[in-house]
Amino acid sequence: MNSNEKVLKDFETRVRQMLLRFQQLKQENQDLYALVEQNERDIQGLRDKLEQQSRDYNSLKTAKMIEITDGDLEGAKKRLSKLIREVNKCIDILSDAH
Repeated sequence: MNSNEKVLKDFETRVRQMLLRFQQLKQENQDLYALVEQNERDIQGLRDKLEQQSRDYNSLKTAKMIEITDGDLEGAKKRLSKLIREVNKCIDILSDAH
């Protein structure tokens, strides 16, 4: 084998090695792109979940505020009823006095 053939064989070997490495890197690149896409889907899912949780929390806060308002309303009704009974007692006492 003369020196040109040896150089040619070395070149051919190196080209094959580079092609093999290229295929490996190409596969690794595809795998990484797939991983990035999966992560983006996961992130979007988590964002959607966070947004839903935020809406649920705000709804719960609103419901709690309404509950407190209803409780205050119930307390106000009880106080008003008590005042009406006291006024009625006073009216009865004044009516009996005459």
